[in-house]
Amino acid sequence: MKIGLAQINCQVGDLEGNFQKIKKWLKRAEKLGLDIVCFPELALTGYPPEDLLLKPRFVEDNLKKLKELAPFVKNTRAIVGFVDRKGKALYNSAALAHRGKIAGIYHKVCLPNYGVFDEKRYFKPGDRLLLFKVGNVKCGVNICEDIWEKQGPTEKQAKKGAKIIFTINASPYHQGKIKEREAVVKKQARDNKVIVVYTNLVGGQDELVFDGQSMVMDSKGALLARARAFQEHLLIVDSDRRQFSDIAKPLRPLAEAYQALLVGLKDYVNKNGFRKVVIGLSGGIDSSLVAALAVDALGRENVVGVFLPSRFSSRESREDARVLAKNLRIKLRTIPIEPIFKVYLKTLHPQFRNLRPDITEENIQARIRGNILMALSNKFGWLVLTTGNKSEMSVGYATLYGDMAGGFAPIKDIPKTLVYKLAKYRNSISAVMPARVLTKEPSAELKKNQKDKDTLPPYEILDRILKEYVEKDSDFDKILHLGLNKKIVSKVLSMVDKSEYKRRQSPPGIKITPKAFGKDRRMPITNKYKYGK
Repeated sequence: MKIGLAQINCQVGDLEGNFQKIKKWLKRAEKLGLDIVCFPELALTGYPPEDLLLKPRFVEDNLKKLKELAPFVKNTRAIVGFVDRKGKALYNSAALAHRGKIAGIYHKVCLPNYGVFDEKRYFKPGDRLLLFKVGNVKCGVNICEDIWEKQGPTEKQAKKGAKIIFTINASPYHQGKIKEREAVVKKQARDNKVIVVYTNLVGGQDELVFDGQSMVMDSKGALLARARAFQEHLLIVDSDRRQFSDIAKPLRPLAEAYQALLVGLKDYVNKNGFRKVVIGLSGGIDSSLVAALAVDALGRENVVGVFLPSRFSSRESREDARVLAKNLRIKLRTIPIEPIFKVYLKTLHPQFRNLRPDITEENIQARIRGNILMALSNKFGWLVLTTGNKSEMSVGYATLYGDMAGGFAPIKDIPKTLVYKLAKYRNSISAVMPARVLTKEPSAELKKNQKDKDTLPPYEILDRILKEYVEKDSDFDKILHLGLNKKIVSKVLSMVDKSEYKRRQSPPGIKITPKAFGKDRRMPITNKYKYGK
Protein backbone atom coordinates (compact mmCIF):
# COMPACT_ATOMS: atom_id res chain seq x y z
CA MET A 1 0.00 0.00 0.00
CA LYS A 2 1.28 3.44 -0.95
CA ILE A 3 0.18 6.00 1.63
CA GLY A 4 0.42 9.81 1.67
CA LEU A 5 0.16 12.08 4.70
CA ALA A 6 -0.83 15.55 3.48
CA GLN A 7 0.44 17.84 6.22
CA ILE A 8 -1.13 21.13 5.08
CA ASN A 9 -1.69 24.63 6.44
CA CYS A 10 -5.43 25.39 6.49
CA GLN A 11 -7.10 28.67 7.39
CA VAL A 12 -10.13 28.85 9.65
CA GLY A 13 -13.19 29.95 7.73
CA ASP A 14 -11.53 29.90 4.31
CA LEU A 15 -13.71 27.15 2.89
CA GLU A 16 -12.85 27.93 -0.72
CA GLY A 17 -9.13 28.30 -0.02
CA ASN A 18 -8.98 25.07 1.95
CA PHE A 19 -11.01 23.30 -0.74
CA GLN A 20 -8.59 24.44 -3.45
CA LYS A 21 -5.56 23.40 -1.40
CA ILE A 22 -6.97 19.94 -0.69
CA LYS A 23 -7.85 19.54 -4.37
CA LYS A 24 -4.31 20.53 -5.38
CA TRP A 25 -2.74 17.99 -3.03
CA LEU A 26 -5.26 15.35 -4.15
CA LYS A 27 -4.12 15.79 -7.73
CA ARG A 28 -0.54 15.36 -6.58
CA ALA A 29 -1.48 12.15 -4.75
CA GLU A 30 -3.30 10.81 -7.83
CA LYS A 31 -0.31 11.60 -10.02
CA LEU A 32 2.01 9.73 -7.63
CA GLY A 33 -0.28 6.71 -7.70
CA LEU A 34 -1.01 6.72 -3.97
CA ASP A 35 -3.56 4.24 -2.69
CA ILE A 36 -4.68 6.61 0.05
CA VAL A 37 -3.96 10.16 1.18
CA CYS A 38 -4.92 11.65 4.56
CA PHE A 39 -5.63 15.30 5.34
CA PRO A 40 -5.72 16.89 8.81
CA GLU A 41 -8.64 17.16 11.21
CA LEU A 42 -11.29 19.65 10.05
CA ALA A 43 -9.14 20.46 7.02
CA LEU A 44 -12.12 21.92 5.14
CA THR A 45 -13.09 24.39 7.88
CA GLY A 46 -9.72 24.99 9.49
CA TYR A 47 -9.11 24.25 13.17
CA PRO A 48 -10.50 25.37 15.56
CA PRO A 49 -13.58 26.93 13.89
CA GLU A 50 -14.99 27.89 17.30
CA ASP A 51 -18.29 29.81 17.16
CA LEU A 52 -18.38 29.76 13.37
CA LEU A 53 -19.96 26.37 14.09
CA LEU A 54 -22.95 28.16 15.60
CA LYS A 55 -23.69 29.71 12.20
CA PRO A 56 -25.87 27.26 10.23
CA ARG A 57 -24.74 28.74 6.91
CA PHE A 58 -21.10 27.99 7.70
CA VAL A 59 -21.83 24.34 8.42
CA GLU A 60 -23.95 24.07 5.28
CA ASP A 61 -21.24 25.65 3.12
CA ASN A 62 -18.64 23.21 4.46
CA LEU A 63 -20.93 20.29 3.52
CA LYS A 64 -21.33 21.71 0.01
CA LYS A 65 -17.55 21.91 -0.35
CA LEU A 66 -17.22 18.25 0.65
CA LYS A 67 -19.69 17.30 -2.09
CA GLU A 68 -17.75 19.43 -4.59
CA LEU A 69 -14.53 17.69 -3.58
CA ALA A 70 -15.72 14.11 -4.09
CA PRO A 71 -15.52 14.12 -7.94
CA PHE A 72 -11.82 14.99 -7.76
CA VAL A 73 -11.10 11.82 -5.77
CA LYS A 74 -10.51 9.14 -8.35
CA ASN A 75 -8.20 6.15 -7.91
CA THR A 76 -6.63 7.45 -4.71
CA ARG A 77 -8.77 7.19 -1.59
CA ALA A 78 -8.86 10.35 0.51
CA ILE A 79 -9.61 10.93 4.18
CA VAL A 80 -10.69 14.54 4.74
CA GLY A 81 -11.70 16.32 7.95
CA PHE A 82 -14.99 18.26 7.89
CA VAL A 83 -18.05 19.11 10.03
CA ASP A 84 -21.00 16.77 9.64
CA ARG A 85 -24.56 17.50 10.70
CA LYS A 86 -27.38 15.13 11.62
CA GLY A 87 -30.50 17.06 12.55
CA LYS A 88 -29.35 19.68 15.05
CA ALA A 89 -26.26 17.73 16.12
CA LEU A 90 -22.80 18.57 14.77
CA TYR A 91 -19.93 16.11 14.53
CA ASN A 92 -16.18 16.54 14.13
CA SER A 93 -15.88 14.17 11.19
CA ALA A 94 -13.70 12.41 8.66
CA ALA A 95 -14.97 11.55 5.19
CA LEU A 96 -13.57 8.64 3.22
CA ALA A 97 -13.84 9.50 -0.46
CA HIS A 98 -13.14 7.17 -3.42
CA ARG A 99 -14.03 7.09 -7.12
CA GLY A 100 -16.02 10.30 -6.99
CA LYS A 101 -18.15 9.36 -3.99
CA ILE A 102 -18.19 9.66 -0.23
CA ALA A 103 -17.67 6.01 0.72
CA GLY A 104 -17.88 6.44 4.48
CA ILE A 105 -18.07 8.96 7.31
CA TYR A 106 -16.59 8.72 10.79
CA HIS A 107 -17.66 10.88 13.73
CA LYS A 108 -15.03 11.65 16.37
CA VAL A 109 -15.81 9.69 19.53
CA CYS A 110 -13.56 11.29 22.15
CA LEU A 111 -14.06 15.05 22.37
CA PRO A 112 -11.34 16.97 24.25
CA ASN A 113 -12.59 19.64 26.61
CA TYR A 114 -9.49 20.83 28.46
CA GLY A 115 -6.72 23.35 27.90
CA VAL A 116 -7.35 25.09 24.58
CA PHE A 117 -10.05 22.61 23.53
CA ASP A 118 -13.81 23.28 23.71
CA GLU A 119 -15.16 20.52 21.50
CA LYS A 120 -18.03 19.55 23.78
CA ARG A 121 -19.37 23.08 23.34
CA TYR A 122 -19.99 22.34 19.68
CA PHE A 123 -19.92 18.64 18.87
CA LYS A 124 -21.75 15.50 19.81
CA PRO A 125 -19.56 12.38 20.20
CA GLY A 126 -19.82 9.70 17.55
CA ASP A 127 -20.82 6.14 18.39
CA ARG A 128 -19.77 4.12 15.33
CA LEU A 129 -16.49 2.87 13.91
CA LEU A 130 -15.40 3.27 10.31
CA LEU A 131 -13.64 0.27 8.80
CA PHE A 132 -12.77 -0.23 5.13
CA LYS A 133 -10.46 -2.31 2.97
CA VAL A 134 -7.63 -1.39 0.65
CA GLY A 135 -7.01 -4.62 -1.22
CA ASN A 136 -7.03 -7.28 1.46
CA VAL A 137 -5.96 -4.93 4.26
CA LYS A 138 -8.62 -3.80 6.70
CA CYS A 139 -8.19 -0.21 7.87
CA GLY A 140 -9.76 2.04 10.49
CA VAL A 141 -10.17 5.81 10.83
CA ASN A 142 -10.15 7.95 13.93
CA ILE A 143 -9.60 11.59 14.84
CA CYS A 144 -6.99 13.13 17.15
CA GLU A 145 -8.18 12.64 20.75
CA ASP A 146 -9.44 9.16 19.80
CA ILE A 147 -5.83 7.92 19.54
CA TRP A 148 -5.07 9.22 23.06
CA GLU A 149 -7.91 7.31 24.68
CA LYS A 150 -7.20 3.98 26.36
CA GLN A 151 -9.72 1.31 25.37
CA GLY A 152 -10.98 3.78 22.78
CA PRO A 153 -11.70 3.60 19.04
CA THR A 154 -8.20 2.38 18.13
CA GLU A 155 -8.47 -0.72 20.29
CA LYS A 156 -12.01 -1.45 19.09
CA GLN A 157 -10.98 -1.11 15.43
CA ALA A 158 -8.02 -3.40 15.99
CA LYS A 159 -10.27 -6.03 17.60
CA LYS A 160 -12.41 -5.95 14.48
CA GLY A 161 -9.38 -6.79 12.35
CA ALA A 162 -7.96 -3.41 11.37
CA LYS A 163 -4.24 -3.58 10.54
CA ILE A 164 -3.75 0.11 9.75
CA ILE A 165 -5.28 3.00 11.70
CA PHE A 166 -5.48 6.34 9.90
CA THR A 167 -5.75 9.13 12.45
CA ILE A 168 -6.23 12.74 11.31
CA ASN A 169 -5.23 15.43 13.75
CA ALA A 170 -5.08 19.09 14.68
CA SER A 171 -2.73 18.73 17.62
CA PRO A 172 -1.32 22.13 18.68
CA TYR A 173 2.30 22.64 19.59
CA HIS A 174 3.89 23.28 22.91
CA GLN A 175 7.40 22.49 24.08
CA GLY A 176 7.83 18.76 24.48
CA LYS A 177 4.58 17.89 22.68
CA ILE A 178 6.21 15.78 19.94
CA LYS A 179 7.61 13.39 22.56
CA GLU A 180 4.19 13.09 24.19
CA ARG A 181 2.57 12.35 20.84
CA GLU A 182 5.14 9.80 19.79
CA ALA A 183 4.81 7.98 23.11
CA VAL A 184 1.02 7.75 22.73
CA VAL A 185 1.15 6.63 19.09
CA LYS A 186 3.89 4.11 19.85
CA LYS A 187 1.90 2.55 22.70
CA GLN A 188 -1.29 2.33 20.67
CA ALA A 189 0.54 0.77 17.72
CA ARG A 190 2.38 -1.75 19.87
CA ASP A 191 -0.50 -2.65 22.21
CA ASN A 192 -2.99 -3.12 19.38
CA LYS A 193 -0.51 -4.53 16.83
CA VAL A 194 -1.50 -2.00 14.19
CA ILE A 195 0.31 0.44 11.93
CA VAL A 196 -0.67 4.00 12.89
CA VAL A 197 -0.68 6.67 10.18
CA TYR A 198 -0.79 9.99 12.06
CA THR A 199 -1.44 13.11 9.93
CA ASN A 200 -1.19 16.46 11.73
CA LEU A 201 -2.08 20.03 10.83
CA VAL A 202 0.61 22.67 10.34
CA GLY A 203 0.46 26.48 10.63
CA GLY A 204 -0.65 29.28 12.94
CA GLN A 205 -4.20 30.11 14.06
CA ASP A 206 -4.54 33.02 16.48
CA GLU A 207 -2.66 31.90 19.63
CA LEU A 208 -2.16 28.33 18.46
CA VAL A 209 0.62 26.89 16.33
CA PHE A 210 0.40 23.46 14.73
CA ASP A 211 3.77 21.87 14.13
CA GLY A 212 2.89 19.04 11.76
CA GLN A 213 5.51 16.35 12.43
CA SER A 214 3.12 13.74 11.01
CA MET A 215 4.35 10.20 11.47
CA VAL A 216 3.93 6.53 10.70
CA MET A 217 4.51 3.96 13.43
CA ASP A 218 4.68 0.23 12.70
CA SER A 219 2.89 -2.47 14.69
CA LYS A 220 5.93 -2.96 16.93
CA GLY A 221 6.07 0.71 17.85
CA ALA A 222 9.00 1.58 15.57
CA LEU A 223 8.98 4.96 13.86
CA LEU A 224 8.92 4.42 10.09
CA ALA A 225 8.57 8.00 8.91
CA ARG A 226 8.19 11.54 10.22
CA ALA A 227 7.40 14.75 8.34
CA ARG A 228 9.32 17.98 8.82
CA ALA A 229 8.28 20.36 11.59
CA PHE A 230 6.33 23.55 10.83
CA GLN A 231 6.27 22.98 7.05
CA GLU A 232 3.69 21.75 4.60
CA HIS A 233 4.80 18.30 3.52
CA LEU A 234 3.50 15.24 1.67
CA LEU A 235 4.99 12.33 3.59
CA ILE A 236 4.91 9.13 1.53
CA VAL A 237 5.18 5.57 2.81
CA ASP A 238 5.16 2.45 0.65
CA SER A 239 4.31 -0.31 3.13
CA ASP A 240 4.84 -3.11 0.60
CA ARG A 241 8.38 -2.10 -0.30
CA ARG A 242 9.05 -0.55 3.10
CA GLN A 243 10.24 2.60 1.35
CA PHE A 244 9.79 5.86 3.20
CA SER A 245 10.16 9.35 1.82
CA ASP A 246 11.51 10.96 4.96
CA ILE A 247 12.38 10.47 8.60
CA ALA A 248 12.93 14.06 9.59
CA LYS A 249 15.10 14.69 12.62
CA PRO A 250 13.31 16.54 15.42
CA LEU A 251 14.51 20.08 15.96
CA ARG A 252 16.53 20.97 19.03
CA PRO A 253 14.41 22.65 21.74
CA LEU A 254 15.47 26.25 21.07
CA ALA A 255 15.28 25.84 17.30
CA GLU A 256 11.84 24.27 17.67
CA ALA A 257 10.53 27.11 19.86
CA TYR A 258 11.95 29.72 17.51
CA GLN A 259 10.33 28.05 14.49
CA ALA A 260 7.00 27.91 16.33
CA LEU A 261 7.20 31.67 16.93
CA LEU A 262 8.08 32.32 13.30
CA VAL A 263 5.14 30.30 11.97
CA GLY A 264 2.72 31.77 14.50
CA LEU A 265 3.79 35.33 13.70
CA LYS A 266 3.89 34.90 9.93
CA ASP A 267 0.48 33.27 9.73
CA TYR A 268 -1.18 35.75 12.09
CA VAL A 269 0.07 38.69 10.04
CA ASN A 270 -0.61 37.21 6.61
CA LYS A 271 -3.89 35.44 7.35
CA ASN A 272 -5.31 38.65 8.83
CA GLY A 273 -4.44 40.67 5.76
CA PHE A 274 -1.54 42.76 7.04
CA ARG A 275 1.65 43.37 5.07
CA LYS A 276 3.89 45.30 7.44
CA VAL A 277 4.48 45.46 11.18
CA VAL A 278 5.82 48.20 13.43
CA ILE A 279 7.75 47.64 16.65
CA GLY A 280 8.75 50.03 19.37
CA LEU A 281 12.50 49.42 19.80
CA SER A 282 13.79 50.23 23.27
CA GLY A 283 17.31 48.87 22.92
CA GLY A 284 16.36 46.04 25.27
CA ILE A 285 16.30 42.27 24.90
CA ASP A 286 12.54 41.82 24.37
CA SER A 287 12.07 44.29 21.53
CA SER A 288 15.31 43.09 19.94
CA LEU A 289 14.07 39.48 19.89
CA VAL A 290 10.67 40.52 18.50
CA ALA A 291 12.35 42.55 15.75
CA ALA A 292 14.56 39.62 14.78
CA LEU A 293 11.55 37.30 14.73
CA ALA A 294 9.60 39.74 12.58
CA VAL A 295 12.39 40.07 10.03
CA ASP A 296 12.88 36.30 9.85
CA ALA A 297 9.13 35.69 9.52
CA LEU A 298 8.09 38.54 7.25
CA GLY A 299 11.19 39.92 5.53
CA ARG A 300 13.08 43.08 6.45
CA GLU A 301 11.09 45.19 3.97
CA ASN A 302 7.95 44.53 6.01
CA VAL A 303 9.32 45.58 9.40
CA VAL A 304 9.58 49.13 10.74
CA GLY A 305 11.32 49.99 14.00
CA VAL A 306 10.53 53.09 16.03
CA PHE A 307 12.75 54.43 18.80
CA LEU A 308 10.81 56.66 21.20
CA PRO A 309 13.37 58.22 23.57
CA SER A 310 12.51 60.10 26.74
CA ARG A 311 14.61 62.00 29.28
CA PHE A 312 15.34 58.64 30.93
CA SER A 313 16.53 56.79 27.82
CA SER A 314 20.20 55.88 28.15
CA ARG A 315 22.91 56.41 25.57
CA GLU A 316 23.38 52.65 25.46
CA SER A 317 19.72 52.11 24.57
CA ARG A 318 19.93 54.62 21.73
CA GLU A 319 23.06 52.94 20.36
CA ASP A 320 21.70 49.42 20.72
CA ALA A 321 18.42 50.24 18.97
CA ARG A 322 20.34 51.85 16.10
CA VAL A 323 22.80 48.96 15.77
CA LEU A 324 19.99 46.40 15.86
CA ALA A 325 18.11 48.17 13.08
CA LYS A 326 21.30 48.41 11.02
CA ASN A 327 22.11 44.72 11.49
CA LEU A 328 18.57 43.70 10.58
CA ARG A 329 18.55 46.23 7.74
CA ILE A 330 15.17 47.64 8.74
CA LYS A 331 14.00 51.24 8.71
CA LEU A 332 14.34 52.99 12.05
CA ARG A 333 12.31 56.07 12.88
CA THR A 334 13.18 58.14 15.93
CA ILE A 335 10.33 60.09 17.55
CA PRO A 336 11.26 61.74 20.86
CA ILE A 337 8.41 61.73 23.38
CA GLU A 338 9.86 64.46 25.62
CA PRO A 339 7.81 67.36 24.14
CA ILE A 340 4.56 65.42 24.58
CA PHE A 341 5.57 64.30 28.08
CA LYS A 342 6.13 67.90 29.12
CA VAL A 343 2.65 68.85 27.88
CA TYR A 344 1.14 66.02 29.90
CA LEU A 345 2.98 67.10 33.04
CA LYS A 346 1.96 70.72 32.53
CA THR A 347 -1.68 69.78 31.86
CA LEU A 348 -1.90 67.57 34.92
CA HIS A 349 0.07 69.84 37.24
CA PRO A 350 -3.03 71.51 38.75
CA GLN A 351 -4.43 68.08 39.56
CA PHE A 352 -1.15 66.65 40.88
CA ARG A 353 0.05 69.73 42.80
CA ASN A 354 2.01 68.82 45.96
CA LEU A 355 2.06 65.13 45.01
CA ARG A 356 5.33 63.31 44.45
CA PRO A 357 6.05 61.68 41.08
CA ASP A 358 5.33 57.94 41.08
CA ILE A 359 4.22 55.17 38.75
CA THR A 360 1.68 57.58 37.25
CA GLU A 361 4.37 59.59 35.48
CA GLU A 362 6.10 56.37 34.42
CA ASN A 363 2.94 55.03 32.82
CA ILE A 364 2.27 58.30 31.03
CA GLN A 365 5.49 57.78 29.08
CA ALA A 366 4.53 54.23 28.14
CA ARG A 367 1.08 55.42 27.02
CA ILE A 368 2.57 58.20 24.89
CA ARG A 369 4.66 55.56 23.14
CA GLY A 370 1.65 53.30 22.67
CA ASN A 371 -0.35 56.22 21.27
CA ILE A 372 2.33 57.06 18.73
CA LEU A 373 2.71 53.46 17.58
CA MET A 374 -1.06 53.13 17.16
CA ALA A 375 -1.13 56.40 15.19
CA LEU A 376 1.47 54.97 12.80
CA SER A 377 -0.61 51.80 12.60
CA ASN A 378 -3.74 53.75 11.68
CA LYS A 379 -2.01 55.97 9.15
CA PHE A 380 0.00 53.33 7.31
CA GLY A 381 -1.92 50.11 8.02
CA TRP A 382 0.95 48.54 9.97
CA LEU A 383 0.24 45.96 12.67
CA VAL A 384 1.78 46.91 16.02
CA LEU A 385 3.74 44.07 17.60
CA THR A 386 3.99 44.36 21.38
CA THR A 387 7.13 43.14 23.08
CA GLY A 388 6.03 41.99 26.55
CA ASN A 389 7.14 38.53 27.72
CA LYS A 390 5.33 35.97 29.88
CA SER A 391 7.17 36.94 33.06
CA GLU A 392 6.00 40.54 32.73
CA MET A 393 2.47 39.61 31.70
CA SER A 394 2.19 37.24 34.67
CA VAL A 395 2.92 39.85 37.32
CA GLY A 396 1.47 42.88 35.57
CA TYR A 397 4.83 44.53 34.94
CA ALA A 398 3.38 46.29 31.92
CA THR A 399 1.25 49.36 31.21
CA LEU A 400 -2.32 49.11 30.00
CA TYR A 401 -2.73 51.19 26.82
CA GLY A 402 1.03 51.68 26.85
CA ASP A 403 3.50 48.92 26.04
CA MET A 404 0.52 46.53 26.01
CA ALA A 405 -1.10 48.47 23.14
CA GLY A 406 -0.92 46.60 19.87
CA GLY A 407 -2.36 43.90 17.66
CA PHE A 408 -0.20 40.86 18.39
CA ALA A 409 2.20 39.79 21.12
CA PRO A 410 4.73 37.30 19.68
CA ILE A 411 6.59 36.56 22.93
CA LYS A 412 3.62 36.77 25.31
CA ASP A 413 4.14 33.11 26.30
CA ILE A 414 7.96 33.30 26.51
CA PRO A 415 9.39 33.57 30.05
CA LYS A 416 12.18 36.11 30.41
CA THR A 417 14.82 33.44 30.98
CA LEU A 418 13.77 31.81 27.71
CA VAL A 419 13.86 35.20 25.96
CA TYR A 420 17.59 35.35 26.67
CA LYS A 421 18.13 31.79 25.44
CA LEU A 422 16.22 32.42 22.23
CA ALA A 423 18.11 35.66 21.64
CA LYS A 424 21.42 33.85 22.03
CA TYR A 425 20.17 31.09 19.73
CA ARG A 426 19.20 33.64 17.08
CA ASN A 427 22.57 35.36 17.38
CA SER A 428 24.29 32.01 16.88
CA ILE A 429 22.78 31.99 13.37
CA SER A 430 23.88 35.56 12.66
CA ALA A 431 24.79 38.16 15.27
CA VAL A 432 22.04 40.72 14.67
CA MET A 433 21.48 41.71 18.30
CA PRO A 434 24.21 43.81 19.90
CA ALA A 435 26.20 41.80 22.45
CA ARG A 436 25.40 44.36 25.14
CA VAL A 437 21.67 43.65 24.79
CA LEU A 438 22.30 40.10 25.98
CA THR A 439 24.21 41.17 29.08
CA LYS A 440 22.95 44.51 30.38
CA GLU A 441 20.51 44.68 33.28
CA PRO A 442 16.88 44.90 32.18
CA SER A 443 15.25 48.29 32.72
CA ALA A 444 12.00 49.96 31.67
CA GLU A 445 13.85 53.32 31.73
CA LEU A 446 10.80 55.20 32.93
CA LYS A 447 12.62 56.89 35.79
CA LYS A 448 16.20 57.62 36.77
CA ASN A 449 18.42 54.59 37.44
CA GLN A 450 15.46 52.22 37.19
CA LYS A 451 16.08 48.46 37.06
CA ASP A 452 13.62 45.56 36.83
CA LYS A 453 15.14 44.09 39.99
CA ASP A 454 13.82 47.09 41.95
CA THR A 455 10.30 45.71 41.49
CA LEU A 456 10.75 42.05 40.67
CA PRO A 457 12.80 39.16 42.05
CA PRO A 458 15.62 37.90 39.80
CA TYR A 459 14.09 36.39 36.67
CA GLU A 460 15.60 32.98 37.40
CA ILE A 461 13.58 32.86 40.63
CA LEU A 462 10.51 34.61 39.22
CA ASP A 463 10.21 32.23 36.28
CA ARG A 464 10.58 29.23 38.54
CA ILE A 465 7.68 30.44 40.70
CA LEU A 466 5.56 31.30 37.67
CA LYS A 467 6.08 27.89 36.10
CA GLU A 468 4.73 26.27 39.25
CA TYR A 469 1.83 28.66 39.80
CA VAL A 470 0.71 29.45 36.26
CA GLU A 471 1.59 26.30 34.33
CA LYS A 472 1.29 23.60 37.01
CA ASP A 473 -1.40 25.20 39.23
CA SER A 474 0.74 24.52 42.32
CA ASP A 475 -0.48 26.17 45.52
CA PHE A 476 1.44 28.38 47.93
CA ASP A 477 2.59 25.61 50.26
CA LYS A 478 3.76 23.34 47.45
CA ILE A 479 5.83 26.15 45.93
CA LEU A 480 7.41 26.87 49.32
CA HIS A 481 8.52 23.22 49.54
CA LEU A 482 10.80 23.92 46.58
CA GLY A 483 12.97 25.93 48.97
CA LEU A 484 11.86 29.37 47.80
CA ASN A 485 11.61 32.45 49.99
CA LYS A 486 8.15 32.77 51.57
CA LYS A 487 7.97 36.55 51.24
CA ILE A 488 8.98 36.48 47.57
CA VAL A 489 6.55 33.69 46.72
CA SER A 490 3.69 35.50 48.46
CA LYS A 491 4.47 38.72 46.59
CA VAL A 492 4.68 37.04 43.18
CA LEU A 493 1.45 35.08 43.63
CA SER A 494 -0.35 38.21 44.74
CA MET A 495 0.93 40.12 41.70
CA VAL A 496 -0.25 37.35 39.37
CA ASP A 497 -3.74 37.31 40.92
CA LYS A 498 -4.12 41.09 40.84
CA SER A 499 -3.07 41.35 37.19
CA GLU A 500 -5.80 39.22 35.65
CA TYR A 501 -7.74 42.29 34.52
CA LYS A 502 -4.68 43.53 32.63
CA ARG A 503 -4.06 40.25 30.85
CA ARG A 504 -7.69 40.07 29.76
CA GLN A 505 -7.10 43.29 27.81
CA SER A 506 -3.81 42.27 26.23
CA PRO A 507 -3.41 41.28 22.57
CA PRO A 508 -3.23 37.60 21.63
CA GLY A 509 0.16 35.91 21.57
CA ILE A 510 1.70 32.63 20.46
CA LYS A 511 1.30 29.65 22.79
CA ILE A 512 4.46 27.55 23.16
CA THR A 513 4.31 26.44 26.82
CA PRO A 514 2.00 23.74 28.23
CA LYS A 515 -0.27 26.45 29.70
CA ALA A 516 -0.52 29.93 28.23
CA PHE A 517 -2.67 32.91 29.16
CA GLY A 518 -5.82 33.26 27.09
CA LYS A 519 -7.41 30.12 25.66
CA ASP A 520 -5.42 27.92 28.02
CA ARG A 521 -5.63 29.59 31.45
CA ARG A 522 -9.00 31.21 32.12
CA MET A 523 -9.23 32.76 35.56
CA PRO A 524 -12.08 35.01 36.70
CA ILE A 525 -11.15 38.68 37.03
CA THR A 526 -13.45 39.22 40.00
CA ASN A 527 -12.10 36.54 42.29
CA LYS A 528 -11.96 36.40 46.07
CA TYR A 529 -10.07 33.08 46.22
CA LYS A 530 -6.35 33.79 46.51
CA TYR A 531 -3.37 31.46 46.69
CA GLY A 532 -0.96 34.11 47.95
CA LYS A 533 -0.43 34.32 51.73
